[in-house]
Amino acid sequence: MKTSKIKLLLVDDHPLVREGLRSCLVQEKNFEIVAEAADGEEAIRQAKTFLPDIILLDINMPGMNGLEAARLLNKVIPKSKILILTMHDNKEYVKRMVSSGVQGYVLKDSSPAELIAAITAVHRGETYFSKQVSQAVLNDYVKTVRTKTKKGGVELSQRESEVLGLIAEGMSNKEIASRLFVSVRTVETHRERIIRKLDIHTVAGLTRYALTKGIAKLDRHP
Repeated sequence: MKTSKIKLLLVDDHPLVREGLRSCLVQEKNFEIVAEAADGEEAIRQAKTFLPDIILLDINMPGMNGLEAARLLNKVIPKSKILILTMHDNKEYVKRMVSSGVQGYVLKDSSPAELIAAITAVHRGETYFSKQVSQAVLNDYVKTVRTKTKKGGVELSQRESEVLGLIAEGMSNKEIASRLFVSVRTVETHRERIIRKLDIHTVAGLTRYALTKGIAKLDRHP
């Protein structure tokens, strides 16, 4: 059976960086670079035209920067997943990008193998953070969880915790239903309750919560 290629949009204001990325990624038979952009505005136009699966997005760009672009892209092209590719491991950058709904954050000094692994993981519905930034993300989220707990606490049922753990592993509702021997609708109901209880509305956010509470394991999320 022929497998559909993962469609990529490369967004970086440096032509040499895009050329390097293209040279690296075109060698992967499962990847297809459908378009490139040099700033946020162009990224949005290209994304609307080509509907990429993954958008590799830099942060610092002229005009509309990566943070603004990520927020708009999540609104206008919600099915496209965003993977930040940047030189910045600053905690504040990481926090702001994660809050904008990105699915991954990889540093430009990472190896080609790690970038390929990140793209593949994000395409599967998982989150991916370079090791250098993952601890900063978790530490910040732990503080947020503790603050919420002090204000009244959040308690999930055993089944809701099971569903949350499987969401964090990147499983779809159908896969979770099969694993737990329940209907897809039942899983959807549990998912809705989890989102409502935690007030977390993205898979990335749910995954980080699951990690901090020990519901999912860190080694599943590099």
